[in-house]
Amino acid sequence: MTRVSSRRGTRSASLRIAGVVIALTLAVQTLALAHAVVFPKASTTGAFERYSIRVPNEKKVATTRVEIQFPADVRVSSFEDVAGWQLEVVRDSAQRIIGAVWTGTLAPERFAEFPFVAANPKTATEIHWPVFQTYADGEKVEWTGPAGSKRPASVTTIAAASTASSGGSPSWMSGIALALAVVALGLSLRPRRA
Repeated sequence: MTRVSSRRGTRSASLRIAGVVIALTLAVQTLALAHAVVFPKASTTGAFERYSIRVPNEKKVATTRVEIQFPADVRVSSFEDVAGWQLEVVRDSAQRIIGAVWTGTLAPERFAEFPFVAANPKTATEIHWPVFQTYADGEKVEWTGPAGSKRPASVTTIAAASTASSGGSPSWMSGIALALAVVALGLSLRPRRA
């Protein structure tokens, strides 16, 4: 009887630990996505890339405007329509696309993606994407800060083809952590031999 209750206690503790690991992994993934992010996070020099701005609504009122300013070394050529959103393309005096503004309604606890195609710089660099999010209550959130700040600008690393392919999004680390947590849960539920 003592051996059975000991196994139950060990299994219960293992389940609690696995649950905590899964919860922490999901929390890290949620925090990593809790700001305006441009995907992909890595691309190759000189490539024509399909980028997408992912904007979550983190408030209890709707997001009504999303604006991006394009860096000078990125040449934007086209946009994909987004249902329910109006696009205004911003150009300089030479008619070069330097920004875009989408207006519409993004309800709380939702996110939207705003795709565009751009030619990457021909040399290795980091592209910083300043994004501005305006809410129905008038608050304007500027996603323009440095990495590690409360409101960081999204960054895409541009590298030669051989080095860009070995990089990529750090989200793979969260995926591995989640997989390990699931394996740990499975092992803790496995019947033990006497």
